[in-house]
Amino acid sequence: MVQLIQENPSGEEVTLHLEPTHSPQQQLPSPFPEQSGKPNLETDHSLEHLEESRGRVVMFIDGANLFYAASQMGIEIDYAKLLRYFRQDRQLVCAFFYTGVDPSNLRQQSFLTWMRRNGYRVVTKDVVLNPAGVKRASSMNVEIAVDMVRMAPNCDTEVVISGDGDLSYAVNAVSYVGSRVEVFALRSMASDHLIHVADSYIDLLTIREEIQKARK
Repeated sequence: MVQLIQENPSGEEVTLHLEPTHSPQQQLPSPFPEQSGKPNLETDHSLEHLEESRGRVVMFIDGANLFYAASQMGIEIDYAKLLRYFRQDRQLVCAFFYTGVDPSNLRQQSFLTWMRRNGYRVVTKDVVLNPAGVKRASSMNVEIAVDMVRMAPNCDTEVVISGDGDLSYAVNAVSYVGSRVEVFALRSMASDHLIHVADSYIDLLTIREEIQKARK
């Protein structure tokens, strides 16, 4: 069972069963070739090349992926700081946060209510019982991909906080439509193919101090 332990603003621990539900409103473009000529972003951890105008930005956060990245870095994410960081030099239109939920977990609901009230558009999917009776959350990749393509005509840049290679096709589709895609992920958890099809890749380690919760 996948679980995420977070604290809400009052300091209470909240258990998230990580994994949004949107009905597809727009199909992916017809099959297209992967974009060629992408720069080699394997070791490009600098933010300097992102100083060019981003225009209108929409952010997509894979909650489970970010949680595991944070655990690998030995930090807890401060979601208020995370949002402030991405508003510093961007015209942030919307920040989607994708997670699975247990409707019976009131503490988790409190955390998600805080997220909604503090600038995030939370997209959820209920956990389900598998044949063994264990609560599990199914993959959120379909919901993230649909929203990425749906929002592409309404923004200039999409920021994806996830290293999941299953999102590569959606990233390539958005680039094909004409929007830039910036991927933020921990390098050890980031798919090589996802990095290749993105316009920019930034290792989360480079912004760790900007987004981590202060140590008690």
